[in-house]
Amino acid sequence: MLIDTHCHLDACAGDCGEVYAEARRAGVKRLVVPAVTLASFPAVRDCALRHAGCFAAYGLHPLYIGAARESDLDELRHWLASERPVAVGEIGLDHHVSGVDRRAQEFFFAEQLKLARDFGLPVIVHVRRAVDAALRQLRRIRVPGGIAHAFNGSRQQADEFLKLGFALGFGGAMTFAGSTRIRQLAASLPEAAIVLETDAPDIPPAWLRGASNTPGQLPRIAAELASLRGVPVAAAAAMTAANARRVLPGIA
Repeated sequence: MLIDTHCHLDACAGDCGEVYAEARRAGVKRLVVPAVTLASFPAVRDCALRHAGCFAAYGLHPLYIGAARESDLDELRHWLASERPVAVGEIGLDHHVSGVDRRAQEFFFAEQLKLARDFGLPVIVHVRRAVDAALRQLRRIRVPGGIAHAFNGSRQQADEFLKLGFALGFGGAMTFAGSTRIRQLAASLPEAAIVLETDAPDIPPAWLRGASNTPGQLPRIAAELASLRGVPVAAAAAMTAANARRVLPGIA
């Protein structure tokens, strides 16, 4: 079984039902669909209701915090209580994009971690060029693990996430020959560390450079991971699916 632990199906180009059906035909049996803003929550819920293999996560993405209000946290609490998602996400920190209020990012990240802690939910964390800052918050506000999405940190940072009960998301970036650090980590991390993701329609793999990504690309991404680790594709798929079910028990 293949599990896409991070797919913005509600934002994919074209009809999301056909995108989902294509992924299923390719062998992707479960997809986690994280929200990014309060306005996206209904579309994410619709994906989960319409497609049996889709699972919703609700959260406020760090790059959209500029449009968020503190009252959005109350709404998020309501959605977590009423909809019972598999995770709080996509939340986190982004120190790559300039012009985003880092203080506001830190506030909303911390408050959403508290909500995850209160509801006993794992988190899906965006950590672009902010790994150490995210880890500081995660050590301070303990949650039931989760996934460090699109991980691109060091081995030492990876180990710190693993100590906190997280798995690390690997996807399209891993397929580029020039992504040496990501590829080395994919090859050498413990089996329990890795989950697969597409981040569709974003982070397209090497063979889709410049094009829109889809969850149907996950089998080829899994094959790339298998090649890097020197194992059969079926073994890589089984390993990553087991890890996904462990860190996101709601999809089990």
